[in-house]
Amino acid sequence: MKYNELTTEGATQNDVVEQNNSTQHYEVLMELGDCLANAGKYDEAKEYYEQAAQLDADAAGPYVGLGVVALQKEKLEDAEIAFRVGCRLEPNCAKAYTGLAIVAQHRENYPEAFKMYLKCLEFESDNLTALLGLFQASCQMGSFEKIIHYLRVYLEMHPGDASVMFALATLYMKDKKLDESRKILRDVLALQPGYDEAAKLLEEVERGIVIRNDAGAK
Repeated sequence: MKYNELTTEGATQNDVVEQNNSTQHYEVLMELGDCLANAGKYDEAKEYYEQAAQLDADAAGPYVGLGVVALQKEKLEDAEIAFRVGCRLEPNCAKAYTGLAIVAQHRENYPEAFKMYLKCLEFESDNLTALLGLFQASCQMGSFEKIIHYLRVYLEMHPGDASVMFALATLYMKDKKLDESRKILRDVLALQPGYDEAAKLLEEVERGIVIRNDAGAK
């Protein structure tokens, strides 16, 4: 029997156990941080995210958490730094790009917010936060083509989401596509008859269609 092989095997098993324990500890820290952040206890959440970052220096999650905490405390520079670290550690981290977009939106830098929301949607096409943020940035910029595409993709995966349907109808109206807007608004009201904003927008869209048709008939 080769005792050095036993020693190596034992060390490998210990390493695996230690790694599993470390992974579990990291996940617990992240869950605690998320729960505290959701409860508005941002200072306590920050402590857990910092501990998680020490356990896994290559994970973007803790830095996304730290960015969210900084955003909630209106520390935009700190938030931007944390989200950029997250993007550097995991270049496909959709949440980190969403965070950067939100920072840009707070600064009223809508072109940058638009770009970062699009980057997020490249990796996570059904990220609702990014979709609605992109909708807001699009309205500010008057640029609708790309967001219309992503909202349609989202609705293919989540048909019947009235809030996203309403956003899409709004964009169609702003883009002068009144017939498409009317169809979607009717679908929204079929799903939710009490959706007052959709009913009001439908009235506005139908008035626009009448005016358009009258002008075309002259």
